[in-house]
Amino acid sequence: MRLTTLGTGTVALTPGRACAGHLVEAGDVRLLLDCGSGVARRLAELALPWPAITHVALTHFHVDHHGDLPTLLFAWRYGILPPRSAPLAIVGPAGTADLLGRLAAAYGTWILEPGFPVTVTEIAPGEPLPLGGGVSLDALKVPHTAESVAYSVTAGARRLVYTGDTGFDPALGAWAGGSDVLLCECSLPEAMAIPEHLTPEQCGALAELARPGRLVLTHLYPPAEDVNLSAAVAARYSGPLTVARDGWQTDI
Repeated sequence: MRLTTLGTGTVALTPGRACAGHLVEAGDVRLLLDCGSGVARRLAELALPWPAITHVALTHFHVDHHGDLPTLLFAWRYGILPPRSAPLAIVGPAGTADLLGRLAAAYGTWILEPGFPVTVTEIAPGEPLPLGGGVSLDALKVPHTAESVAYSVTAGARRLVYTGDTGFDPALGAWAGGSDVLLCECSLPEAMAIPEHLTPEQCGALAELARPGRLVLTHLYPPAEDVNLSAAVAARYSGPLTVARDGWQTDI
């Protein structure tokens, strides 16, 4: 399983960090976790196989996590020759079908009927969803918005957990226990802490509970980069740590 962090930033736009989006490749599965603004551009810049993406999984409905989904659907219809014919699966929490319906009302019915089969599945936390080839996706409700979920991607013996946007929750740390990679939002420094997002100290506390093979920080607002992230995390977690950049890759 390979992880590429495409968008490691937020809606506080900076040139080096696109909005949220991460590509997981495992066998024939090409899974895009969130699809915020700038992710489509990053796929092209990094020469990643964007026409071959098989699944898109949204963690919640803030625009910095789904803003480039219409762009990709339009690109798959008009941006390649021959046009895409392979099916696409869109996965998300309860309300995803309604979100796609509202996007179709704004952009046109091609959102749901782009010329290739599109299925929309609202994942139920605790009920793993097979993606094919021995890869499965599971979800956990997390404290951010009413619909927000974290995701666990399992391929064979390997496991990646992506928090999406979340506040601190010990249940998330326990659920992520033993993961090979914990891809964790790290939005704001302690001095700017809010209940809906994590500070680096809270990321360390989550990792202390989960004890992942590697903690990877993403979704950084600019003020988070003005503090010593490694030192803040190390107060609770001393394992391997990466502060992700757009285009960072690791094989799991």
